[in-house]
Amino acid sequence: MLRRLARTSGVSLFVRGSASPRLQAKVSAAGRMESQPARARSQAMSTVNPRDGRGPMRLLFATAATLFTGCFAMAEPQPRSDAPGYESDCVIEPEQVVKLASPVVGVIARLDVDRGDIVHKGQVLGKLADDVEAAALALARARAENESPIKSAQARLQFLESKFKRIDALHDKAIGTLAALQESEAEANVAEQQLKEAQLNREIARLEVRHFEEIVKQRTLQSPIDGIVLERLLVPGEYRNEQSPILRLAQIDQLRVEVFVPTSRYGEIRVGSVAEVRPEPPIGGTYAATVTAVDRVLDAASGTFGVRLALPNPELLLPAGIRCKIVFKEFATGALPTSALNDSRSK
Repeated sequence: MLRRLARTSGVSLFVRGSASPRLQAKVSAAGRMESQPARARSQAMSTVNPRDGRGPMRLLFATAATLFTGCFAMAEPQPRSDAPGYESDCVIEPEQVVKLASPVVGVIARLDVDRGDIVHKGQVLGKLADDVEAAALALARARAENESPIKSAQARLQFLESKFKRIDALHDKAIGTLAALQESEAEANVAEQQLKEAQLNREIARLEVRHFEEIVKQRTLQSPIDGIVLERLLVPGEYRNEQSPILRLAQIDQLRVEVFVPTSRYGEIRVGSVAEVRPEPPIGGTYAATVTAVDRVLDAASGTFGVRLALPNPELLLPAGIRCKIVFKEFATGALPTSALNDSRSK
């Protein structure tokens, strides 16, 4: 056992009994290959008395210490990859992607745009079949524009009011009866209420017009954003149900840059910081982006946290959905104060 330990550690050790010349040569060669500190430790261990029962244990601990020291000697500090100005991978995405659908179901009558077309907010992109709703709207408009009931009620009221005045004059001269006066007064009051009812019916008809206009408007597709058409999910003639969008739109006049930063930089990147975004070829170029959001919940598994930046694209020169490199050239000095975190939580 002592010979095996001596061979493993490369230490020249004299044990009880005579060793063969070949074995002694191997041990001497191994001793010459070790470093100067290891040779000094070997010389110290060579003084172990082989007759002592604790000798093998001391030799075993000495060998373990040598290996442990070697492991620490091999470990060298690595340079930080997240130094100021370092590059990190990122992705350029649309500001938002909209799956456009109508609030009602029905058959698609027409679509005025196709994939790749540029659309503007409020632009009509298509419509669902609305023949029945359009007919109901026309009927409501006809009722709202009819002035005959009001004019008839006004004429009847004027006549009954004149009649009441004549009977009242005769009653004052003791020619007419009280019953005739009361009857003419009641008829004039009824005619006044009929005029108010006609005016109310006209107002209701106008509200019905607005109601049917909104029904027809619900069957019209309008763009909620300025962007482009990514995909037509349905075509004219297909039935649109509650779960099927019709078009997919993307807003690219302002892009969104997503990047994950090491947790060692948490508190240094803040909202309002500026970074350089470099899209991959063949796009290329360097663009300035502004930090708009910094995650408050870090990912312990990857040791990173998310950062979102806004990248203006008013001329629509940059496409979305590409990889990029981002460089944070300026960092906030010092860590984020605890008071700032507490204030943000209280808000």
